[in-house]
Amino acid sequence: ADNLYTFDEAKLETIRNQKVWMSDPKYFKRVKVSPSATIKMQMHCQSGVEKGIKLSGKPIEVMGLLLGRPDIDDPNAFIISDAQALPIEGFETRVVADDENVLNYMIELGESNELSRKERFCGWYHSHPFDVDVNSHCYLSNTDITTQLQWQRSEDPHGNPFLSIVIDPLRSLAKGRPEMMSFRVYPPDYN
Repeated sequence: ADNLYTFDEAKLETIRNQKVWMSDPKYFKRVKVSPSATIKMQMHCQSGVEKGIKLSGKPIEVMGLLLGRPDIDDPNAFIISDAQALPIEGFETRVVADDENVLNYMIELGESNELSRKERFCGWYHSHPFDVDVNSHCYLSNTDITTQLQWQRSEDPHGNPFLSIVIDPLRSLAKGRPEMMSFRVYPPDYN
């Protein structure tokens, strides 16, 4: 579990400079999420359920950013060490982070992390609190695919691969364990 929080910075820099994920869209095969990141995401997603039900009778979607990096000891693996909630709420595939106040908040959060953390934002998470169904709601909507592709195009070439995690908070509660999945998207020119 120590490798979720500690790493050799020189080795990580070498991996970031190589950018293997740029030539292999299927490079990442595993995601390791720290217990603290899992708890933070689950609590944030559950708060969206409770707030939405209290306000309108329907859960609301929430969103946050992930801190982490490629795993220097386990090729093809990604590590998520922390999660930071954003003041973004939405309904049914309409969680969009384009409000000026939210963007300024994200910039300030990033600057604060640069001063106190060695890891970067490496992804985003959001909830799909639709209902408790036979099938999980952990998938990327069309809006989510567009958002994820924008992040990948922006961050991947700079040695900072980006991923998405979708959490199904209602199913998590019903099953008594976190129900979440991670995603990267294929570039449009991928065959």
